[in-house]
Amino acid sequence: MPGKIVQFDPETLGALRLLASDSMKDFQELADEAFADLLRKHHRPADLKTALAESARQAGMPSQKKKRRK
Repeated sequence: MPGKIVQFDPETLGALRLLASDSMKDFQELADEAFADLLRKHHRPADLKTALAESARQAGMPSQKKKRRK
């Protein structure tokens, strides 16, 4: 997986370490959650499947989900 180096001020890093400890998550799990939330906030797909579904919806194509009959 590609990686990036991110710098935090000491206070933010301390708060992230405490959050990771309190929530029993590691830094990568916190980062994954934070970036998923950021993408959702800006209405950006996080994966190819979601991007393709959104593109099809905007093009007016019918959904692939089947409806149940009663």
